Amino acid sequence: MLSRPLTLPLALLLAAALVITLFPVFWIVMTAIKPPTDWNAAPAVWLPSEPTLVNFRTLFDPTALKAYGLSGVSQPATPSMLGSILASVVATALSILIGLFAAIGLSRYATMTKATPLMILSGRMFPPAAIAVPFVIIFSVTNVIDTYSGLIAIYVAVTLPFSTWMLKSFIDDLPREIEEAAMLDGRSRLMAHLTVTIPLVRGGLFATTMFIFILNWSEFMFALVLSYTNVTTIPVQLAKYVTATAGTLYGVQAALAVLAMLPLVIGGFMIQSHLARGMTFGAVKR
Repeated sequence: MLSRPLTLPLALLLAAALVITLFPVFWIVMTAIKPPTDWNAAPAVWLPSEPTLVNFRTLFDPTALKAYGLSGVSQPATPSMLGSILASVVATALSILIGLFAAIGLSRYATMTKATPLMILSGRMFPPAAIAVPFVIIFSVTNVIDTYSGLIAIYVAVTLPFSTWMLKSFIDDLPREIEEAAMLDGRSRLMAHLTVTIPLVRGGLFATTMFIFILNWSEFMFALVLSYTNVTTIPVQLAKYVTATAGTLYGVQAALAVLAMLPLVIGGFMIQSHLARGMTFGAVKR
């Protein structure tokens, strides 16, 4: 494949795109280490002259901002961090487990019609706001609203189409003869998949796991409408850092956003070569 030479206009265009993309990250990181006096300074303070970690301390000690004359926050961010970890990890594990066996079934045994992909992907064809209200009603009737079990259930339902079709694309790359050879050696169909199919797609399995975790970790709409007091996640906690006395606590929000971005950035780098499959429901082949 021939590579296109990097001309000056193209280099300038790429540089401009890079600046536009990375500027929000730069601003969030700088705001996270600014003292409260620099949050709304005019003109804007691009680089804090006296960097501080008070915003990060406030996440765990709500009274840390009192040194600057602010009332602080009403609650620490620790419950939201633990809540995000619990909901994201459990929901990702369930989505991958169900999606893996669904992918094997679709790839190896299903005679799919044109309606099969539509049925599986139908949950992704509606905006979250359109289906959030029915879920609120259903969860209220079944007494699972404002519980981690309810939040995990909706996370699994939302991400299952992604995990199914991503994993199916990896399994489709494997020749059936490998599994047939394992069955000729005496293994059952299930054991052939467990000992042959799954180990051979472990790279794709890891990439899909990280992708689904990123989706669950950053989900906001369902966590907002399905949680009240018992359940909270980092995206919802970010919205709560607005107080009547101090206004929007920009530095505290930025500090929490920095901590929330770390797993996403690390996971994104680890699966960057596989992200195209997630964006196209596994239609892109390597």
